[in-house]
Amino acid sequence: MNPMHEQQQDIKKRIVSLLDLTNLEEDATADDIVKLCQKAITPIGNVAAVCIPAKFIALAKQHLSATGICIATVANFPTGTHPLPAIMEEIEFAIAAGADEIDIVIPFHLYLEDKAPQVAHHLANFVAACADRIRLKIILETGELQRPQLIAQASLDAITAGADFIKTSTGKVAVGATLEAAEIMLTAIKHAAKTVGFKASGGIRTVEQAIQYLKLAEKIMHPDWVSPQHFRFGASSLLNELIGNDLSTDSRIANY
Repeated sequence: MNPMHEQQQDIKKRIVSLLDLTNLEEDATADDIVKLCQKAITPIGNVAAVCIPAKFIALAKQHLSATGICIATVANFPTGTHPLPAIMEEIEFAIAAGADEIDIVIPFHLYLEDKAPQVAHHLANFVAACADRIRLKIILETGELQRPQLIAQASLDAITAGADFIKTSTGKVAVGATLEAAEIMLTAIKHAAKTVGFKASGGIRTVEQAIQYLKLAEKIMHPDWVSPQHFRFGASSLLNELIGNDLSTDSRIANY
């Protein structure tokens, strides 16, 4: 294998290793989840996690044991408007079922209603329930917050509360991840005195888009920081492009 081709293969493997492969459709079946688990084990390496409805956690664990692939689920999803007691029940169910990670939608609408202190109360409860039990990713829904100052405030609030990751979007609204929102979030992480990860999710479908986010994270943080422990993509369709096509001579990878 020539050095250029080898380098390109390494980049593809790296992106795959950062993927959270997701199926959160309401009509998802057990067969769909089994297929997702099979897809998570690829010829160029395993994805970081599968993210699925909580009722399928045990099924996914059966198929992914000893693979190193994390099992993730969601709470307060996708609207961010569930009552706090209901969210706490979702968290406890996920933990009891054996999930490794949980992506929880922040009640972002409260920022839009000038009720930020209520968000802090929610976050404190989330962190208290998850601490040392399950990795907590907080979904900010940046496309709905829109204003840079609100995205920055939500990022700081989640980081200060003790979130393990902050994530751009559910992928269920008109505007998902953007580089502008990612820059605000990554800058907040850089200035924090805590180890917090970043997840880009919502509308990232091509290798070219993925590389833009990788470059941004490497610029703001450090190339070594960009690992499954600190950086994820919620971009399931991206896997099809990475393993379904011959991208070994693709200029999008060659120019990375």
